[in-house]
Amino acid sequence: MFGLPDWLDAVVRGLVLGGLTLGVIVILVRVVGLRSFSKMTAFDFVITLATGSLLATGAGSVSSWPSLLQALVAIAVLMGLQVALAFIRKATGPSNSVLENAPLLLMRDGVFIDDAMQKSRVSRDDVLAKLRGANVLHFEEVRAVVLETTGDISVIHGREVASGLLDGVRGA
Repeated sequence: MFGLPDWLDAVVRGLVLGGLTLGVIVILVRVVGLRSFSKMTAFDFVITLATGSLLATGAGSVSSWPSLLQALVAIAVLMGLQVALAFIRKATGPSNSVLENAPLLLMRDGVFIDDAMQKSRVSRDDVLAKLRGANVLHFEEVRAVVLETTGDISVIHGREVASGLLDGVRGA
């Protein structure tokens, strides 16, 4: 690619292309915003994975300038789609999104919702681990356990749940 001996060409290619690709990603993230690497939705997570894969492709395995350009354009297109879909979600509301599932209630007022857990393939042990991680001492403290659209499990505990906190959560 640079007309150097093979071993030196590989080193220079890694340095130049890696730096160039990473530089373009930094610029795109500054334009798009930090959401480009968020886990707000499953689609955001997929974009993060795909960007990492394309970064690796652009930094290490391309053998020509057009191949590098193709990887960089693909990264820009993915981030552009992410921005467009965020605007669509904002305009239509998250409950109308075709791209993601609504959050799901797995536990309410200290009681497991077995049907929801079975449908979402979340085990009781998964929920118990999250309860321990949230420092829950008694099931009676738990107001809600929610399987979020990202796959994370949120634990809400205390005396009562604020109005609107469970809006859009299936089964709430």
